[in-house]
Amino acid sequence: MSLRDSVARARQAVAVLSSPSLRAAIVGGAALDERTSAAVRAFDWVGDDGPDTPLLGRTAQDVQRLQSPAALLEFDRIARMPAPDDQRHPLSVRIVGLVFDRLGTGRAVPEPVLNAAIAMFAEDVAVVRRDAVDLGVLERTDDGGSYRYVG
Repeated sequence: MSLRDSVARARQAVAVLSSPSLRAAIVGGAALDERTSAAVRAFDWVGDDGPDTPLLGRTAQDVQRLQSPAALLEFDRIARMPAPDDQRHPLSVRIVGLVFDRLGTGRAVPEPVLNAAIAMFAEDVAVVRRDAVDLGVLERTDDGGSYRYVG
């Protein structure tokens, strides 16, 4: 069981709680239409006898780990940034924001330091850095060797 699976399972559980038909199917044993039945069959945490309590317990522990300071260490770097600008730009801005939260926003950061920090989040460092500059989140210093966070 991976942390990614646990997060997906937690999202499913929230969907069940927010949907009257799913909630009735899981908790109340209501008769299911085909659409609801198909949704319930996709849940690995629901068996013939109802919810898998031990699996949901491990899922709850994983979700709790996501609230810890080390949660970032639980995820892989982003291998491929989305191609469409409307998907990539917010991600690039978020990555640069996280980097400068850690490095400090009040100082210029040399490009090699910035690149290493971005590389902790994404493999394509140049795209993230270029997006941030193009969007006005980062400014290059006059000598071109450092970057300042503008926000």
